Amino acid sequence: MARMRVGLVLATALVAGIAPVALGGAAAAAAPAVNRAEAAVEPGTVVQDGGRTKVWAGEEGPGTVRLRASLPAGVTGPVTATLGLAKPRSTWPGGGTTPDRVAAGMVTTSSVDGSAPTPLTWRPVDGGEEEPIVADLPAVEARTTLNYAVTFDMSSADRWFGSFDLSVTLRDARGTVVSQGTAGVDVVLGTPEAALRGAVHARDKAGVLWRYEATGSADGKLTARKRVGGGWGAYTAIVPVGRATASGQGDVVARDKDGVLWYYQGSGNPDAPFRTRVRVGGGWNVYTAIAADGHGLVARDKDGVLWNYVREGRTTFQPRVRVGGGWNVYTRISGYADGLVARDAAGVLWKYNSRTVAPSSSKPFDARAKVGGGWNVYDALAGTGDLGRWNHLDLLARTTGGDVYVYQGRTSGFGYVPTTRTKVGHGWNIYDIVL
Repeated sequence: MARMRVGLVLATALVAGIAPVALGGAAAAAAPAVNRAEAAVEPGTVVQDGGRTKVWAGEEGPGTVRLRASLPAGVTGPVTATLGLAKPRSTWPGGGTTPDRVAAGMVTTSSVDGSAPTPLTWRPVDGGEEEPIVADLPAVEARTTLNYAVTFDMSSADRWFGSFDLSVTLRDARGTVVSQGTAGVDVVLGTPEAALRGAVHARDKAGVLWRYEATGSADGKLTARKRVGGGWGAYTAIVPVGRATASGQGDVVARDKDGVLWYYQGSGNPDAPFRTRVRVGGGWNVYTAIAADGHGLVARDKDGVLWNYVREGRTTFQPRVRVGGGWNVYTRISGYADGLVARDAAGVLWKYNSRTVAPSSSKPFDARAKVGGGWNVYDALAGTGDLGRWNHLDLLARTTGGDVYVYQGRTSGFGYVPTTRTKVGHGWNIYDIVL
């Protein structure tokens, strides 16, 4: 289960103090205040200010739920609030998502009247189908009205929460309910974290490599380009190995003019995304196309034979194994999602999924599946991570006129396929390689 990050900050303003009411005479003045537990008084209510609260699951920061709790007259002593996450367990994702794990993943603090935040502990409820986890806030002195501000800070992995209610119950020292109500929270996918956003590289004709990162916006727009470095004109092919991310992850291999293949490990620093190159080996100039398929590299020779290099380590591969001939029918071969995409001379795009049943070095792919026609308008294709806010793997395509489109990936009966396209740039015909 993806770890849930929830920051809960509770600010409580205590207003309108209660003073004993003098009924006359010394004896009356000395009479004790009426305790809520000794009187048949209806509990107060908890009202959410401003209606349901939208909380973005991503980098946007916390959303604040504001609550106003009224207490009946005569309540004295400490009052404790209990928060319950009211969401049926039947709507939780699988993969071992249990109340214990969700509760353990809650990072929660509370503050009272401006005091320093103190951590809260969420706990699972035995048999709690409708309200699986709860948390108790520290006790505060009773007042006529208590104003709470509850903030949730959610990661994009927590979007599964969707809409839920937060129950709020206030009790006095005897455990008697003195105020209660609910609040509505709507968790909406926001800007994914940098590690979940894709990145694209492009080399210009002067040999300078440039980097574009996904902003995480719903329209798939990219950041302004930033310079990675020069000297990349020494290579006749540059191929991503693993998906480049906005956090600086993602490796590449590059073949020089002498046929030597070099490996660049991702650094984790988006401003300098690659470490110093390491030599893989020579002889790679016999190939007319090289692509990464998720398990290693595949390479097509001049006779149209595809060879498979299974990766053993970052810079080492098993001896090549013949996959088969006939691959010269394709004018473009690129790594994408769980396999390859290949475009034939007629402009039809085909998808090769990594084989799931009895895979082998010589049979790494299932039978090809047709994606669609019309792809001969593009002179560059690059499989990427998520370039929008779609939570899917995408395919970037450049037209011969330099316009750039992102095709949102979607799952189908034969794995990921590119579907709806969105224009994200223009003028990219200044680049001779896009990856």
